[in-house]
Amino acid sequence: MLAGRSGADNIVVRGARVLDVVEGIDATLDVRIDNGIIARIGENLDSNQHRVIDAAGSTLAPAFIDPHVHLRTPGREDEETIASGTAAAAAGGYCAILAVPNTDPVVDDAEVLRSLRARADVEACVPVGFFAAITKGQDGEELTEMGALADAGAAAFTDDGRPVASAGVMRRALQYNAVTGRAIAVHCEEASLTRGGHAHAGVVAAELGLGGWPSLGESLMVGRDVDLAAETGQPVHLMHLSARESVEHLRRAHAAGVRASAEATPHHLCLTDEAIRTLDANMKMNPPLRTEDDRAALIDALRDGTIGAIATDHAPHAPEEKDVPFEAAPFGVTGLETAFAALFTYLVEPGVLSLETVLERLSAGPAAIFGLDRPRIAVGAPANLTLIDTESTWRVKADGFRSRSANSWLLGKRLRGRIALTVAAGRVVFTGAGVPERAGAQ
Repeated sequence: MLAGRSGADNIVVRGARVLDVVEGIDATLDVRIDNGIIARIGENLDSNQHRVIDAAGSTLAPAFIDPHVHLRTPGREDEETIASGTAAAAAGGYCAILAVPNTDPVVDDAEVLRSLRARADVEACVPVGFFAAITKGQDGEELTEMGALADAGAAAFTDDGRPVASAGVMRRALQYNAVTGRAIAVHCEEASLTRGGHAHAGVVAAELGLGGWPSLGESLMVGRDVDLAAETGQPVHLMHLSARESVEHLRRAHAAGVRASAEATPHHLCLTDEAIRTLDANMKMNPPLRTEDDRAALIDALRDGTIGAIATDHAPHAPEEKDVPFEAAPFGVTGLETAFAALFTYLVEPGVLSLETVLERLSAGPAAIFGLDRPRIAVGAPANLTLIDTESTWRVKADGFRSRSANSWLLGKRLRGRIALTVAAGRVVFTGAGVPERAGAQ
């Protein structure tokens, strides 16, 4: 399901805190990678003929998987390309990403999908899985040939950016998709309630005179889609949840045994609608930032596993698109290069969430939801690792991104926690500035 360049590096990461929650590892160890495979884990490992990374004081963890990325290819390569988007992912500690299909043309045809996978084999520096659309043109009316798209390598299905408005069409999609073994991910929005909305329908929007986007505009569709999952017996994944009511629907579904999963974004976990008082268009997201009560509900759900994954919803936009009044600006922000540092700064350092929880929801969580191999630190496993300097601080600057776009909600902010090294599919794909290393003994 994943496409991208392959490789096989020989390195030893020396003296890091090795932290893999699922494998039950939390100790200061060396990890040796031979030809892209984790060969040994222990103390004072032989480094003959290997590149050595001196990682004392840093944390080595399974690399991240982002299940919700807009690569803008094909159609808007001025905003992002497969090469630039995956370079951004590598710099953010990701070993794999899933790209949504709202491109031009839409990924609703097997030939378009095969073309993208072929490009990724040449251009991508981390493996990429491509969503295919649920409906043709993402118009919500006629189902795509989901079987043919799965055969062509679709990683999953979504109409992200648009909801599947018809309950009947959504029901048929779940039924039809039972034969593909792929996940269906849904953008939950009742457009008749959100039309004309630019911010959460609350006190802040009212004071600023902005059109309101109520929580019900999300939660109503969440309720519908988990009910359809229950009725069909098929799983559904809820993208970028933002509202307490949505979390409550999901909890009830889990209690009833419904196979429903969900993701939350760093910006919804870290911010509230108070952030839009600046009228900075980089604070305009879909769904919108909501209240502290909503944010607390998302954090609680992430902590207890009701929400199983963190996804960036990385949505690049050209500068001229965001450099307009708030109401005229498109929704969406970038996030691949800042996700871990934002979560560490806003949630881990203050003691709101544990580092272990954040790392698991960035890695094993999305892998389980989408049926991908779990990045793990274990002998014999492909090397998918990220080395994190949790003591390093840095300022987010527009000229510091590998992404082609800089519409980040964090511009100008100082963050703690920096990715020092990323290994994806056995190959070093990112090395941060100042990472100490030396050649192995000859």
